[in-house]
Amino acid sequence: MDGAHDLGGQQGFGPIEVDSVSEPFNEEWEGREWGMAQCALTPELTIDWWRHCRELILPEDYLTRPYLDSWAQTDFATYIEAGWISLEEVDHRGSLIEVDEPLDLPSTASVDDILKDERNHAVRYHKVVESKPLFSEGQNIVTNKAGIAGHTRLPRYVRGIKGAINAYHGAHVFPDLSAQGKTTHQHLYSVVFACADLWPETHNSKDKVFLDLWESYLTEA
Repeated sequence: MDGAHDLGGQQGFGPIEVDSVSEPFNEEWEGREWGMAQCALTPELTIDWWRHCRELILPEDYLTRPYLDSWAQTDFATYIEAGWISLEEVDHRGSLIEVDEPLDLPSTASVDDILKDERNHAVRYHKVVESKPLFSEGQNIVTNKAGIAGHTRLPRYVRGIKGAINAYHGAHVFPDLSAQGKTTHQHLYSVVFACADLWPETHNSKDKVFLDLWESYLTEA
């Protein structure tokens, strides 16, 4: 999405400050929020719909509040819409939620068991389609330049830029429509761009950027 929510980030905010602390979360609640978000994705509540809801947060909130705070706002909004919880329950920090019977805590499982269960229940985004891919490995392309009003996985910094097909990934759920509750599949490619083409100030750089982009984002160069 164009604006503050662009997945490619925004310029003008200075360098990203990276601290030396090895802990992944700054506060305890952030770890709980991360876990809650991972558990909530279902075939009905997709990552694209979740991202669309997150992009509805006002820019002044999105840019000034802690990163995982925007996750929490999105989770509560989607849970309320799905009917899992009510706004009143959120306002009372869950104290109004009634449980008829004590919940059984899960038994301790090994990492291998957890990963196996996750693979068995994971949402599948890949699909075999009848249409043939329009592009092949090594082919030169140019990305769409037009702005996009809704959710998209085409970052603004790469629009209207020439690149080349690095690899083909098969057909996957198209996120732009998935965010609207519509499931369609498009061919997905790994596309390589020269850093010098993306950021002119890096004209001496030989670095490259690789992005996974859907077919409708691309045209033949």
